[in-house]
Amino acid sequence: MTDGDRELFARCAGGFEQVLGQELRALRMRRVRPQVGGAIFFGTLADAYRACLWLRAATRVQLVLARVPATDADALHQGVAALPWERHVPPGATIAVDAHGENPNLRNTRFVALKVKDAICDRLRAVRGTRPDVDARNPDLSVNVAVHPKKATVYLNLSGPSLHRRGYRQDGAQTEAPLKETLAASVLLAAGWPDIARAGGCLADPMCGSGTLAIEAAMIAANVAPGLLRARWGFEGWSCHDRALWDEVRGEAQGRRVQAADIRVVAGDADPRAVEIARANARRAGVADLMRLHVGDAADLARHLRFLQARGDAGGLMVANPPYGRRLLSDADLPGVNAALSAAVEALPAGWRVAVITPDTGVDTALGRIPEQVIACHNGPIETWVRLYRTDSAPRLTHEVVSLAGRRQQVSVSEPNSAQFAARLRKVAKERVRWARRAATSCFRVYDADLPDYALSVDLYVGVAASEGDRYAVVREHRRPRSVDAQRAARRFADAVALVSATLDVPAGQVLAHQWQEGGDPSSGRGGRRAAPVPLCVGEGGLTLTIDLAGRPDTGLPLGQRGVRELVGSLAPGTRFANLTATSGAASVYAAAAGAASTVSVDAFPDRVDWVRTIMAANSFSGSRHRFVSVDLRSWLERELRAHHAYDLILCVPPAWMPARAPGEGDWELRRDHVALLGKAARLLAPGGRLVFACERRELRVDVAALEALGLCVEDVSDRTLPHDFERSAAAHRCHVIRWGDRARPRS
Repeated sequence: MTDGDRELFARCAGGFEQVLGQELRALRMRRVRPQVGGAIFFGTLADAYRACLWLRAATRVQLVLARVPATDADALHQGVAALPWERHVPPGATIAVDAHGENPNLRNTRFVALKVKDAICDRLRAVRGTRPDVDARNPDLSVNVAVHPKKATVYLNLSGPSLHRRGYRQDGAQTEAPLKETLAASVLLAAGWPDIARAGGCLADPMCGSGTLAIEAAMIAANVAPGLLRARWGFEGWSCHDRALWDEVRGEAQGRRVQAADIRVVAGDADPRAVEIARANARRAGVADLMRLHVGDAADLARHLRFLQARGDAGGLMVANPPYGRRLLSDADLPGVNAALSAAVEALPAGWRVAVITPDTGVDTALGRIPEQVIACHNGPIETWVRLYRTDSAPRLTHEVVSLAGRRQQVSVSEPNSAQFAARLRKVAKERVRWARRAATSCFRVYDADLPDYALSVDLYVGVAASEGDRYAVVREHRRPRSVDAQRAARRFADAVALVSATLDVPAGQVLAHQWQEGGDPSSGRGGRRAAPVPLCVGEGGLTLTIDLAGRPDTGLPLGQRGVRELVGSLAPGTRFANLTATSGAASVYAAAAGAASTVSVDAFPDRVDWVRTIMAANSFSGSRHRFVSVDLRSWLERELRAHHAYDLILCVPPAWMPARAPGEGDWELRRDHVALLGKAARLLAPGGRLVFACERRELRVDVAALEALGLCVEDVSDRTLPHDFERSAAAHRCHVIRWGDRARPRS
């Protein structure tokens, strides 16, 4: 390798391949080609050492040994065993092998790694008579294998442990969820910090945590090679390692530090312990003299940047990795975090750039700006974005809102058209508040995708009784077409959330936002995560109901079925009532309050049944007349039929899907199987009894003809049971009253 170029591969976090490619070109590497997950380049052994020492975005530097056939395990073993491992693995050295990728015949990466390890050992035993030992944790030499459809690439890991381990962190003395050094450096490079630093600019990090972004920025400003503090390298256990050449390359790097005469980085955090950790990390990194660290809220950044006034206009960069509401803080804290971040941006001198690492597109709304570039990446296991802004590209965008209570305020938005949404929301909300007062309901819909660009619903919940004075709003984004730009849709959604808070007089932390995601559960909050319960007492139809705004589907009180509950109440006096889906448990309260002789509430999930029991008891409905059963709906129907039980009124609001109960049975689907389910439920009706079937599924077409063929009379009462505030959702609302025709009821 010392005589000419060899192929190498530098790995990096997804999204930063072009950034890594720019780094490699700046190091004068040859034939640089960014690929998914890294970049190919060519160079000598000295170039390989420089790459290990100087690359800031790379997580690993690998030497390409060969590409071998990998159509199956035997071909892989044979190809790897043919390589001259005796030239790479010193006698007595330990090895480790890891693998990634797959093809139709090689799907298990652990199996692939084992086959490659066996091939290496077989080769060395044939040549030397002994097999090398394996040390998976701390090997002398590490081999990596990437499996492709027909071939596998075999690498030597020259860098060793991940290059994010710079050496300035102290194990056990860091903040929770620290940012990886390589990701921090990648963000700084993408934001143009090297050019800003060379021009004499400054960097500010108002939420610095353990200081990773700030320290990486100081190292870039001082031209400190990120690998200088590392104690161990992968190439040190390699037979071809040239120690004299390595010492020369390392010595060259030590002499390239730039001695800056002034502060280049200002960083702070509200947590004093985090600042102390950052200060200790900076000392170990050797850049403490370039940094000014302080304890304070991000909103106070202006006070800590006053010293820049004497330095002229050299420009600068503000970076931030704010808490996400995932591992640190909670979703309820995000509005406060974004407000502080916005205040910090407003405090910046003219012409500064801003880079924010966050999964929350609400940052655009908080800052009142559209990013000039968005880079998708991962921060640990969390899908996130790096959002890059220029403060001189456009002024902060705001919209004046007059709330329902008459309060005026300026609300930051990122999309100019959001003003139309705000006007429509306020107009409809004023009418709905008057209507709800007359209807004696404290929870209702105030917006239902009225504007095509803002395809979402907004429900307002006003607390009563024990929750008197509480106000919440639930905002749910509708499924959006693939043709809609995801980033722009996310900005509109975040704008809507901010405008809902201001217009409806709901505190920002009490707006529950459910943003639609491909493959996510829209009832579970962001990213399909089941949110913590948010209990609230609300009023409807003269009843007090406890709901769960966050932890239950449709809050446990589907507002679109308010008319169905009222219908149940009108039919319930003196009846034996069965509620077959306890998700709509409020219907049991309606029936009991109307004078039902008895009630039974059925659901497959015990927690839902317990919830119905709780709200019934809160309305003084308990005792043997009211039963609560946790069992699969189909099993309950079969059991009740065998017992010859009968009911005068049955409510059935089935889910769209129910899993198979036994092997070979098959799943249950609403569109395909609703006739059979309703037929069984109808057989439980006493003479003159009625079955109310309801759902909110636009795609369902109730098979009335099939039900009538069973001898059932089917009355469509969808129009009568559609609530006023859900008139725009009429196409999804289904409600039918089913009873047996004359002489048609089957014998039990």
